[in-house]
Amino acid sequence: MILLFTATFTILALSSLDQVESSAYDKIVTHSRIRAKNQGPNVCALQQVMGTKKKYFSTCRNWYNKSICGKKAMVLYECCPGYMKLEGKQGCPAVAPIDTVFGTLDLVKAKITQQYSDQSKLREELEGAGSYTMFAPSDDAWEELDPALKASLVSSGNTELYNALHYHMVNKRLLTKDLKNDMTIESMYNKQGLYINHYSNGVVTVNCARIIHGNQVATNGVVHVIDRVISVVSQTIKDVIESNDDLTSLNTAALSSGLLGQLAEPGHYTLFAPTNEAFENLDSDVLERLMSDTTVLQALLKYHLLNSVQCSEAIMAGSVYGTLEGSNIEIGCDGESLTVNGIKMVLKKDIVTSNGVIHLINQVLMPDSAKQVMELIGKSQSIFSDMVSELGLSAAMQSETEYTILAPLNGAFSDETMSMDQRLLKIILENHIVKRKVSLSDLYSGQLLETLGGKLLRVFIYRTAVCIENACMVRGSREGSNGVLHLMRSLIQPPETTIYELLLKDGRFKIFLALMESAGLTDLLKQEGSYTLFAPIDAAFGTLTEEDITLLKSDINALRAILLYHFSNGVFINGGLEGGVTNLLKTIQGNNLQVLSVNTSFKNRYQHCKCKSTLYTDISQTEPKQGNALLIRCPLCLYVSKGFIKSSHLGLNKSLRTTLFIFYLFVFIIFYVCMSFLFLYIYIYIISSFVCILVIYIYI
Repeated sequence: MILLFTATFTILALSSLDQVESSAYDKIVTHSRIRAKNQGPNVCALQQVMGTKKKYFSTCRNWYNKSICGKKAMVLYECCPGYMKLEGKQGCPAVAPIDTVFGTLDLVKAKITQQYSDQSKLREELEGAGSYTMFAPSDDAWEELDPALKASLVSSGNTELYNALHYHMVNKRLLTKDLKNDMTIESMYNKQGLYINHYSNGVVTVNCARIIHGNQVATNGVVHVIDRVISVVSQTIKDVIESNDDLTSLNTAALSSGLLGQLAEPGHYTLFAPTNEAFENLDSDVLERLMSDTTVLQALLKYHLLNSVQCSEAIMAGSVYGTLEGSNIEIGCDGESLTVNGIKMVLKKDIVTSNGVIHLINQVLMPDSAKQVMELIGKSQSIFSDMVSELGLSAAMQSETEYTILAPLNGAFSDETMSMDQRLLKIILENHIVKRKVSLSDLYSGQLLETLGGKLLRVFIYRTAVCIENACMVRGSREGSNGVLHLMRSLIQPPETTIYELLLKDGRFKIFLALMESAGLTDLLKQEGSYTLFAPIDAAFGTLTEEDITLLKSDINALRAILLYHFSNGVFINGGLEGGVTNLLKTIQGNNLQVLSVNTSFKNRYQHCKCKSTLYTDISQTEPKQGNALLIRCPLCLYVSKGFIKSSHLGLNKSLRTTLFIFYLFVFIIFYVCMSFLFLYIYIYIISSFVCILVIYIYI
């Protein structure tokens, strides 16, 4: 038993150690082994992009998508690193013979590198004593090298070629698990740096050259085959910007914003560098505005800068990255092309520097923080944008002044609204422009926002909604250089009257108003305040007789309690309801009112109020147009509680009272018989007496 425990513990410990030591590259190779397990031992599944020679060990994402960079990928089965085929045998059952670094170059099909190593007198070193890592360019990499550069290396004697190959070497053995992300290692050429990146998708790069065959172990080191010939890196991002004739506009902007100095400091950056032509394509007014505002200009440039190195060979699908500006961009690929925010714009990839990598792009990326607030309006608010321009409001908004735009969605504009007089339309639109910048995090319930038209708009904060007057926001708020854009589900209608004036004008609340007057509560409908009224229409009193209403008026305390139960503290509008659950509202009377959202469709919203211990019925309409409250038309909700139970029967008709009396009498008889069988006469007397009193009290 002890031996079994010891063996199990040892296996678990070794397994944990292996997990710690394994890298993303190793995990991808393991995954490729699993995908090819039916092909025999030591076989790996690779995916080759159709029409190219590019091969990748399979990842889960690429395997199921059956594509890489949007292009179809076919599955190939090859021997995993370090193994070979045997004639007549399935899979790759043989371990590849181990040789020196020089001999291994032939085994991994890096014959041109082997040839140049021999030609440059490097062979003796590669076959001698020592421990080396060689990042060996593949034969295809040499074929794709610029002919002029290749000729200069080969024809200028052995020295240049020797130095170039030495730059591909490290004076110790480094497996892929030793190559950490953002690592810099010294090459054997004047200790010049090699810049390593090890990505979560298993891609490992050296100066942005991808390792295509890794961990080819040799007697005196290891060989990693890479997909391009790399050259010495000596410049920073700042140096490249200053020396590249296509980046003079970027250089001017970076210098003006104070960002150029940061690009000379040590770090791991990716810069999407707009060319001169990209800046020229901007409107002159926009370019002038950007260059005149240091804060906005710096935000613009930081949006082009990532705090991580993203080599093009590591991008196999779209992924989101955070910029130094604070917002995100999506980097993806489409075949051989890199995309930014879904657009092909990269002119030149992988300019490697000592503090990152540069990709040249033909467009200037414009973050929200560099746009004016009116430029943030999208297609879903195009009607509002067009009307603001047509009525001259956009021209009246000064660029140096901050605003908050409450932009209704296109669906909020009805045919009736669109046919209004332009003067009225302008007033409506002015109510959607706030004179100062108010972000979503700045809003609080009860806050007043002054509009361009001089109106004060109230803010209401709910658990799942933020509303301004009768309109609630939808997701998608954006913050620009001079303001904030909030998307509104409907047109904002500032209050024009008190709730009393609205009820009086409507004509369907005569009984309710009469009862309010009898209870001495009419002033509640006129005075300033913040509450929601569930107002019963006259039809709601249809079950009450004139005698019932007279009795209601005669018991002022009971009447006040019933009426105040229709008033909830705070303004609660339709959009503030959370769908699918019961919303509890505290009434002025003191108890909770239950409101449930039944249908939350955009054009037709209904709720019902549920009164504790009694009835609940549909709310027919909501009219948040009054200054001191929210009116919700609702059939009468009666609340019965111990404090005014004596008058609660006034809400019940005679037939219902008779039914209740018979029910309680029946319960009393059954209870009396049961207790008799149990010989609990004393309890029978007490309980039956109580029930009798209760029944008689309710009936009377």
